[in-house]
Amino acid sequence: LSWSLQVFVKCHCDYDPANDNLIPCKEAGLQFSRGDILQIVNQEDVNWWQARHVEGGSAGLIPSQLLEEKRKAFVKKDVDLSPADTSRKPKSADRENMMYAFTSRSKMEADIKAGHYLEHGEYDGNLYGTKNDSIHEVVEAGRICILDVSPQALKVLRTSEFLPYVVFIKAPEFEVLKAMNRSGVEAGVTKHRTDAELKRTVDESAKIQRVYGHYFDLTIVNDDLEQAYRKLKSSLEELKGAQQWVPVGWVF
Repeated sequence: LSWSLQVFVKCHCDYDPANDNLIPCKEAGLQFSRGDILQIVNQEDVNWWQARHVEGGSAGLIPSQLLEEKRKAFVKKDVDLSPADTSRKPKSADRENMMYAFTSRSKMEADIKAGHYLEHGEYDGNLYGTKNDSIHEVVEAGRICILDVSPQALKVLRTSEFLPYVVFIKAPEFEVLKAMNRSGVEAGVTKHRTDAELKRTVDESAKIQRVYGHYFDLTIVNDDLEQAYRKLKSSLEELKGAQQWVPVGWVF
């Protein structure tokens, strides 16, 4: 006699993978709403389970119970993210996080014209941007503000106004990146990338380093996710008590 245990869960919150910065591949995530019933089809990964809606549809990634417990246990005392402004309408999942500050398109356009944004852009007909004041609010609260910006923004960011420590996460060599993508596809945490897409990633990474490398304080080659994370973590911990070279214009 053989049998397999089927696991079903009832959702008590809304979840949109597009708003989750921890998920390894947003396209592989499974969106759900409060009250939905999901079948857990794979729990081999400690952080990301594979699940599907009982009504049907393909399986996707959802945060594991352990990951959610670790996320809730993490108290942001020293580190915070600057919420991005957007002109799009709020979604139901936006109630569960503070990733966006919603405003009108006319207000954003006026503030962009006045130079109040570190960077901005438009996606799917909506404006998005990181406001200078939102960065200052995090810093003035005594926290470290983490920013994920385009390289074009570094010229504005690397000034005495913000005093940043710039870390560049560099793409590995093509063959290494191809092997990493293959492993991710086999594990079900990312989607297949063509050789052309992978080569473009490597070429763009090299171009960014060539053009903007003089802005970088630290460069980490992401040829192993765990090792890259450990190097970044240890470097930032060392920075707390270490001296740092800065442009003379920041001091005098």
